[in-house]
Amino acid sequence: MAGTAHQTICVIIAAKDAADTIGIAIRSALQEAQVSEVVVVDDGSTDRTADAARDVDDGTGRLKVVSFDRNRGPSAARNHAIAMATAPLIAILDADDFFFSGRFEPMLAEDDWDLIADNIAFVHGQAETVRPEHFQARTRTMPLVEFVEGNISRRGLKRGETGFLKPVIRRSFIEAHRLRYKEEMRLGEDYDFYVRALAKGARYKVIEHCGYGAVIRANSLSGRHRTEDLRQFYEADEAILADPGLPPAARDVIKQHRDHIRGKYELRAFLDVKSKAGKLAAIRHMLGRPQAFPAVVTGIFFDKLDLLRAKSGVPAEAPAMRYLLPGIPAAQK
Repeated sequence: MAGTAHQTICVIIAAKDAADTIGIAIRSALQEAQVSEVVVVDDGSTDRTADAARDVDDGTGRLKVVSFDRNRGPSAARNHAIAMATAPLIAILDADDFFFSGRFEPMLAEDDWDLIADNIAFVHGQAETVRPEHFQARTRTMPLVEFVEGNISRRGLKRGETGFLKPVIRRSFIEAHRLRYKEEMRLGEDYDFYVRALAKGARYKVIEHCGYGAVIRANSLSGRHRTEDLRQFYEADEAILADPGLPPAARDVIKQHRDHIRGKYELRAFLDVKSKAGKLAAIRHMLGRPQAFPAVVTGIFFDKLDLLRAKSGVPAEAPAMRYLLPGIPAAQK
């Protein structure tokens, strides 16, 4: 079992218009003994995000808050925070999420990793009033192929959601391989960062102990992606595929993911043209892109099918909490 004495963590938080939630996020990070730094980058907020962050400073000197004068996106904010970090380990925390108490101890007890992630609880309602199930701290490795497969949605099958995992990252690994977030990306930037790390040989462990709380909100930015965001996303896969040393199995699954995201892009681009210029312009758009026809037709069909099902069915009540990973409940002491 690894010692934890010198494994201090810098928690980095990219925040945009998060005045209502940033306090909970910061307090949850500062309560962890292993956290030596919390770096908040206010990404051009129009509310009092930076002030709300400073309001919860605990006086230990661990909190740093900086502000961009304009919105530059989560990738730029995270890269700036990484550049400010001095701790050997880095943990990403979204500005509307939080850590459960005691998150890091079982993770840092593990050896032989460059990235290590724990279970996530998706929470509806007030974050500070919930407690997670206590799972056994079983660990396993997360190879590149499994990680990418878990980010491909397939009809009738539950998505693996591996892209939602929030690993702790060894700064020495990303410095050795000059890894940073792609600042042009505002969608899938985590996926791209982790795939590039895995392609460079990163050892990725996953532990079933739950220490991260992701708050489900109806107005989440993840539900409002631009067409351009989708283009940047599939082009990031194409950049990874340009590596001639990529193993065949990894190449195959990344191609599947690229095609999956490109299909979403083609549908969105078609709908954009139709909305702005009308049906005839949309038809001309499709005639110029015959390779996109299957993705557009299939996407429209399933969108209409999902809409019909939503109208005819009774919405299921969302559980107060669900977990990303399965786990075996541990005996309570």
